[in-house]
Amino acid sequence: MATGPRYKVPFRRRRDNRTDYYIRKKLLTSGELRAVVRRSSKNITIQFVKFGMGGDAVVSSASSAELKALGWGHACSNIPAAYLTGYLAGKKAKDASVEYAVLDIGMQTPAKGAVLFAAVAGMIAAGLEIPHGEGVLPADERLFGAHISEGIRADVDKAIAAMGGKPKKKKEAE
Repeated sequence: MATGPRYKVPFRRRRDNRTDYYIRKKLLTSGELRAVVRRSSKNITIQFVKFGMGGDAVVSSASSAELKALGWGHACSNIPAAYLTGYLAGKKAKDASVEYAVLDIGMQTPAKGAVLFAAVAGMIAAGLEIPHGEGVLPADERLFGAHISEGIRADVDKAIAAMGGKPKKKKEAE
C-alpha cells in the first residue's frame, strides 16, 4: 500500500464501490427530490428521498415484496415486477404530493431496457415526471412479461387494477 505524506486514502464507501461522491454531490446540490432505485437478487426497492442537513429523509417508499399482498405470484426481481414496483411507488409518491423527482441509481450500471428503467417506466405510468431518455425504457412486451410466459400479462393487469390503476390496452395488430 502506498504511504507517504502526500498519499490520501479514499473514503471507505468509495473504496467499497458503494458511493460515487461526484455524482452524489451533483444530485444533492440540485435540491430536487431523488427517486432512489436499488435492486437486490430477490427484490427491488424504490424510495423518494429529500436531502436535509441533518440527514436524508424518506418521503415515500415501495418494495417488490409488497406485490405479494396484491396477488403477485411471480418473481420479485424481474422486469414486470420492477414495473409494478415503480407503479406502486409512483402511486404512493402521488399520495405524498410528489410530482417530480430525479433518478438516482447509485453505482449500478445503466443498461438500455434494464430492470432499473422498467421501474422508471412504472413511475411514469403512475403519473410522476422523471427526466429520462426515451431509448432506455424497455419495450411494452417486456414490461408486461411476454418474454417470460404467455399468462403473466393477466397477472400484471390484475396487480395494476389492485393498485387502483387502469391497465394499458394491448396494441392491436394492424
